[in-house]
Amino acid sequence: MATQTTAGARRSRRGPRQSLLWVFALISTVLLIRSIQGRERRVEVTYSDMLRELERDNIAGAEIVIEDRLIRGQFRTPVLIARQEVTEFRATIPLTDPAPLVARLEQRSVPIRAAKATSVWVNVLLSLLPWLLLAGFWLFLTRSARIGGGRALAFGQMGAHRLTSEQPKVTFADVAGADEAKAELQEVIAFLKDPAKFHRVGGHLPKGVLLVGPPGTGKTLLARAVAGEAAVAFFSISGSDFVELFVGVGAARVRSLFEQGKANAPCIIFIDELDAVGRLRGVGLGGVHEEREQTLNQLLVELDGFEPTQGVVVLSATNRPDVLDPALLRPGRFDRQIVVELPDIRAREQILAVHVRKIALADDVDLAAIARGTPGLSGADLANVVNEAALFAARRGKDRADRHDFEDAKDKVMLGIERRSLVLSAEDRRLAAYHEAGHALVNALIPGLDPVQKVTIVPRGRALGITFALPEEDRRSHTRSYILGRLAVAYGGRAAEELVFGPDAVTTGAASDFQQATELARSMVTQFGMSDVVGPITVTEHPELEPIWGGRGIVQRHEVSQHTAELVDREVQRIVREAYARASDVLRTNRAALDALAAALLERETLERAEIEAIVRERATSARGRDPRVEIAVRQ
Repeated sequence: MATQTTAGARRSRRGPRQSLLWVFALISTVLLIRSIQGRERRVEVTYSDMLRELERDNIAGAEIVIEDRLIRGQFRTPVLIARQEVTEFRATIPLTDPAPLVARLEQRSVPIRAAKATSVWVNVLLSLLPWLLLAGFWLFLTRSARIGGGRALAFGQMGAHRLTSEQPKVTFADVAGADEAKAELQEVIAFLKDPAKFHRVGGHLPKGVLLVGPPGTGKTLLARAVAGEAAVAFFSISGSDFVELFVGVGAARVRSLFEQGKANAPCIIFIDELDAVGRLRGVGLGGVHEEREQTLNQLLVELDGFEPTQGVVVLSATNRPDVLDPALLRPGRFDRQIVVELPDIRAREQILAVHVRKIALADDVDLAAIARGTPGLSGADLANVVNEAALFAARRGKDRADRHDFEDAKDKVMLGIERRSLVLSAEDRRLAAYHEAGHALVNALIPGLDPVQKVTIVPRGRALGITFALPEEDRRSHTRSYILGRLAVAYGGRAAEELVFGPDAVTTGAASDFQQATELARSMVTQFGMSDVVGPITVTEHPELEPIWGGRGIVQRHEVSQHTAELVDREVQRIVREAYARASDVLRTNRAALDALAAALLERETLERAEIEAIVRERATSARGRDPRVEIAVRQ
């Protein structure tokens, strides 16, 4: 890779060459077309045909070349000769003295012009000029290809980006969180720096290291940090660079890449998005898929084609390890798989601390509080939060980003952009207020759920209102009671609409709630084993495509019977109906709290956690114990 300055210098040097290249191409094309058109317009005719048209007074002008005994001219009207309309002609004069022909032309008042004979070499040169220009154009391309590393014409050459000292250095100090991944990669770095220390005890350098994790967790950043920590060559490339329509190009590029690596050993080769080239073989149809499989075969061969003592380590990253071919993952190829998970609360605080170095930060910003309020966000999302906070501060004319800027940035990233321009009618605002109040009240009165941090009826994204709950601490697993509570919360909005406005006045606003609740209930039955009827098994409801080893076809694999599928459907319906009934009972019993929350939302549009808990504490406490079917836990 090169810095921006170096890249600009290369572009400035490349500019004149490219301009000259296009000039050559344009001149060659024009001359070639004119040469072809000239030959098509001026047709060789017989002397008799020319005299016959002269007698018909059909010659508009003539040019006589005495030395070549040649006459050239134009017909007044096109003449059909050999089934071709001729406008310009040339003919050979069968007379030594052209005087009689000149007299006949003068008699018909034809303009006559004498011309000198053109040199034979000039004619040859003019005929060959377009082809010489095309040949020069091709030689220019070839020379440019050699200067540019062979990339212009050599399709099979792999143009991997090599990290140089000009590139801004990234080290593990710039990578927060992912401590286990950094520890594993530190060992690879130590191996590259001092392999003899490991060879003394019989250890071998791992050939391949696969970084696996969700998007935005810092897999590519970790690979760049490895290059910054290890004083070895580093080649970076994307898996999609291997995939081409042309047959054999992908495999040739794989060979070229590993040849570069071996020539610069010890080195690190980083292949990003490995799933683009490493997908399971045998399931694709068509030439493109066959080419990708041949590329993968070559990659497998190259991984086996060098010894660990050569000092070449292949780093790869993917967020789809489930689609990779098993041959890639066996020991001896990708010996290690390092999982880079979403950061926990401590790692999120460390990541925020890294990114806030780049902005002006106010003293009231609490990174720990921001980390607690951003569960599930990746490192890239957190970087976006910091950047949005800086943008908010700049738009508001501040010198530093403060706590309010970070709160707004967090809401924008996690909830969407506020749509203040969307004007709702009074009835729509009232309905949205009761809908969101229903979610919030059910969430507040069912024990064991995450507290509601914010409720708003300001439209954000595609939603007319949002109820936002966050866990007190990171959750690694969920209990059955927690999931059932979340289902009841999902139906709280529709239950509130039906309770206040009646069954005929419910709206389509709960469509996404139904979708989420149905998927969660189905996961309880088919994945989590939380159904006594279906049992603790994993149910694959849809047939999957399974490759036949050898890659000659595909078969369908059914893992569930029709009877089991019906049981699953009935269980899902039972769970969601019970969740809806539970939400309705909570709201009916605490109607006063529901009305109070809706009124507060209509007045203030947005309620924070403390305001929500105060309203629920005041209005719902007297209702506790009124209905034994309802579990109520008002947070004190």
